[in-house]
Amino acid sequence: MRRLAWLGSAVVVAALVAGCAKPVMNTAPVNVSVYAAGSLRAPVTEAARAFERAHPGTQVALTFGASGLLRDRIVAGEAADVFASANMAHPQSLRAGGSHGDTRPFARNALCALVRPGLAVTPDTLVQTLLDPAVKLGISTPRADPSGDYAITLFENIERTGAAAPGSAQALTAKALQLTGGPTSPPPPVGRDVYGMLVATGQADVFLTYCTNAVIARAEEPSLQQVDVPPAINVSAQYGLALRQGAGPAAQAFAESLISGAGQASLRKAGFLSP
Repeated sequence: MRRLAWLGSAVVVAALVAGCAKPVMNTAPVNVSVYAAGSLRAPVTEAARAFERAHPGTQVALTFGASGLLRDRIVAGEAADVFASANMAHPQSLRAGGSHGDTRPFARNALCALVRPGLAVTPDTLVQTLLDPAVKLGISTPRADPSGDYAITLFENIERTGAAAPGSAQALTAKALQLTGGPTSPPPPVGRDVYGMLVATGQADVFLTYCTNAVIARAEEPSLQQVDVPPAINVSAQYGLALRQGAGPAAQAFAESLISGAGQASLRKAGFLSP
């Protein structure tokens, strides 16, 4: 993979990335601020703790949330050395605004259907189930959370490919309940997965979310079903990363580790695909 264009301090960054073999000893604490999509919580946390162990004196501060809301906070003045988004559009908008530099894809995801117990759904019957007026369909909030945007694209794909009649995209968009990821969405109870909770408590019969999220939800609520979206209509969710203009070598090295270093192993373990 082509290395990051932002790595101007090549010698320093190379030393940091190679820190597992020979840690760079900092004379003063070095702080790296990372804002990342909520779906990245497990792998990015693992990668950050490993980076700290490899580089004594470096602290990686993590903030997770819906990517669109995080972007808005950065635009409003919050400092994020590294922004790891669930899409490419938000990092690219920061680059266009001048706060962040080059952007790179670093992972991919896909949508799956998280389904309540007792509702008979297969990949072949999923579209019919989504269109059923009696089925409560949940999604994340578009524009605030890329997962919601991907769900809308999925609805458009259903109509475009002929998987359902003309007008189906509008019908699905109209019926979809925007249950999470928005600025006013209620937080889940502490310690519970929000997607599993929404389906397990009956707020949604089917929730369209990332496949990695569905796996986590089912680990907490084993009675839930995970149904694959047919490839012909599914969406490839490309995750993108941007580095703040003027970010130091430690931030550069952590970004590089997510794109082509040890962080990729954490992403693969969590079920993410190569970019």
